[in-house]
Amino acid sequence: MQISKSEYMMFLKHPAWLWLKKHDKKKLPPPDDNLQAMFDAGNKFEAYAEQLFPAGTRLGFDSYDEYKSLPERTTKALQDGATTIFQGRFEYEQLTFICDVIQVVGGKEVDLFEIKSSTKVKLDHELDLAFQLVVLEGCGFTVRNIAVVHVNNEYTRQGAIDVPAFTITTDITEAVKARRDQTKRDIQAALQVVGESSMPDPSPARCKLGSLKEWMEVYKGLATIEPGSIYDLTRISPETIGLLQQDGVEQLADIPDGFALSDKQALQLRATKLGEPIVQPRRIAKFLDSLVYPLYFFDYETMASVVPYFDGMKPYKQYPFQYSLHVLESPGADLRHMGYLHAHNTNPAQPLSQELRDQIGSSGSVITWNMSFEMGCNTLVGAMLPEFREFYEQLNSRVVDLMLPFANGWYADGRFKGSASIKNVLPVLVPSLSYKELGIQEGAGAQRLWMEAVLDGTREGQKDQILADLDEYCKLDTLAMVEIWRFLTKLVGAPEEPKATQIAMEW
Repeated sequence: MQISKSEYMMFLKHPAWLWLKKHDKKKLPPPDDNLQAMFDAGNKFEAYAEQLFPAGTRLGFDSYDEYKSLPERTTKALQDGATTIFQGRFEYEQLTFICDVIQVVGGKEVDLFEIKSSTKVKLDHELDLAFQLVVLEGCGFTVRNIAVVHVNNEYTRQGAIDVPAFTITTDITEAVKARRDQTKRDIQAALQVVGESSMPDPSPARCKLGSLKEWMEVYKGLATIEPGSIYDLTRISPETIGLLQQDGVEQLADIPDGFALSDKQALQLRATKLGEPIVQPRRIAKFLDSLVYPLYFFDYETMASVVPYFDGMKPYKQYPFQYSLHVLESPGADLRHMGYLHAHNTNPAQPLSQELRDQIGSSGSVITWNMSFEMGCNTLVGAMLPEFREFYEQLNSRVVDLMLPFANGWYADGRFKGSASIKNVLPVLVPSLSYKELGIQEGAGAQRLWMEAVLDGTREGQKDQILADLDEYCKLDTLAMVEIWRFLTKLVGAPEEPKATQIAMEW
């Protein structure tokens, strides 16, 4: 039974992952639409990066039969004198991998390149390439240089994509070769796992390489996780899981006093054990008193892509295509809603900016949730459009973050699960509002569907519905802020509602 480089990386993340892939892969969830979009974006970048190697011969496969024949076709291409190969496949004993780029520099000496759509070289890349190194050396090749071709996130598009400026090639030869011996040991351990008749311990405590969140999606299908489990502890690490499991602790509320936790984890645990909110009303009141009418509750939806769509854009930067604006002119005034949603395959920056400048006014607090995001978008668009730079700078001077009372622990509820995300706070404080009935329910999906429907044209017949769903989704984001603000206002005006534990010492 062969192990590919992707399967080897599964093993490094969690041994049970590899075992399931080989013996019970139906228990591995398929990629969701957002993850698939990330794969597709990586493929787009790869197509550009390959242009750095103009003499390349592309092999690859479109069917299982072509995959099976790929090693032979790779060997034949090399024998026929190909000096640069894309998507060739190499096999050594029970190991196999498909290269991104391999260049022959003389005889059986080669340079090896991995194309990654990240903005820097990561540990995963070194481990991936170390596996390729072992296989190539097993096949009798000498590997001279090893490098990663990745994204230059400082590149700004102007006209056609300038591939050399868009990419960075980083040599990591020594770092990869230093991993050779450990990689051989890890490969033997992976082969042993593949040969076992039963799955290794699937505990999340065994997760490596930052895979905990991803593995938990698999683990939920392997084990029964009771509500209020230790996995609800915010920013929990595999090491912490292991320590708690050693002590037989399965429920969050059973974590003993004195157990080493971060400040946010400790506050979450305290609120969970109390079973009621922990509130610092004077701090909340001071925060609310700082707000200046008119109040503008403001939220962006954004586009981002590895390959910039329009001139003036950079890779992966978030550029708004939509905003929602709920407005309270004065205390007791009727709530008004305004907004903008770009519906054409053009750069949304200019028309959105014009509409926003007309609607938002020159005074009053601009209330956001996680203000660094909206402020970052404002700075980006201001840099792209000099005629709006002063407007966005002035707008940023008015931004206030409604997330602060929750992020700073001035209002802590165990049901937030240690998170200050509006998706966690809203269902607890304002259960009458919900994203669950909307056609679009989270930001990544909003971004992906807008780009597919408006920019890529791959959602034929669905564009109007997607735009309608986006309008409702973004509108709920700002309405949620209004209702949470109202909740806090009522709380500090009548602290007995809801029932709360108030911290006496505030500063």
